[in-house]
Amino acid sequence: MAETAPISIEPRAFVSLVAGVGRTPLIELESLAGLPAGTRLFAKLEARNPGGSLKDRPVARMLRRAFHEGRFADGRRLLDSSSGNAGIAYAMFGAALGVPVTLVVPGNASRERLERIRAHGAELILTDPIEGYDFALREAQRLAAEHPDLYWHADQYANDENWRAHFEGTGPEILEGLKQQTGAGPDVFVAGIGTGGSLTGIGRCLRAAHADIRIVAVIPELFPGIEGLKPLGHPGDIVPAILEESLIDQRVEVTLEQAAAVCHELAAQGLFVGPSSGANVHVARLVAQERGPLVIATLLCDTGERYGTTGLWSSASDGR
Repeated sequence: MAETAPISIEPRAFVSLVAGVGRTPLIELESLAGLPAGTRLFAKLEARNPGGSLKDRPVARMLRRAFHEGRFADGRRLLDSSSGNAGIAYAMFGAALGVPVTLVVPGNASRERLERIRAHGAELILTDPIEGYDFALREAQRLAAEHPDLYWHADQYANDENWRAHFEGTGPEILEGLKQQTGAGPDVFVAGIGTGGSLTGIGRCLRAAHADIRIVAVIPELFPGIEGLKPLGHPGDIVPAILEESLIDQRVEVTLEQAAAVCHELAAQGLFVGPSSGANVHVARLVAQERGPLVIATLLCDTGERYGTTGLWSSASDGR
């Protein structure tokens, strides 16, 4: 008689956290200046996830799969690189699973993010911020290759569970929300690229439902960059393995100053979001101004509370 594989029972703390992931509000940015008449701009408010960001979705799915495959049964640590938000999700879910976590993070990640990661008990390896995200990614790959018995490398840049979380979760939620509020689907979807998971997963879902949708990628300046967004198109840039570039119809560059200005504009309307969200909304407005009345969907990826020490809000009183 064949032996039955042991059943992995998820800790209740993990189950409870995962139950809070997703089904975030789809809100309309009705008061945003500069939108052409007839354009409707909607955004998923991802700060409502338990870890406070969009990254809860793929990380929960990647860790659940790894847990049931026994990746941590031998005491191995969870390892990955992150710009911050995925790191928080790894640390939070890892603590709930009872799994030790090591994260390689660029040293310019905001102090608020680093403090949250440490609060959950994760080990941090900080890399030179001048070297960027790719250096942190390569460092995680090096550690995984040199210490296979110590680490399980989640590798969010190449893990298919990343984009599937958005294909099966975020994308259908956008379609459902838009149908309820507009009776139709989106003409345009705007998203930045970190690992490529959200653009790829949501993009595939939306294009399957609406073949003529226009998918726009938000491209940050190389330096100082925008936390959470990956510059692409420069010599030596690592293109995430899960990013389906053929989905992208248009790439629009955005500066940190432009993203910050939109963060302040949204804050004045009651929405407190981080710079990647500001970048998404900035590009969505540009696309609307170029192409006329549209239904546009985008993402508000996290909360502005993670960026106080970066200086993002220091100019709030001068109207910027």
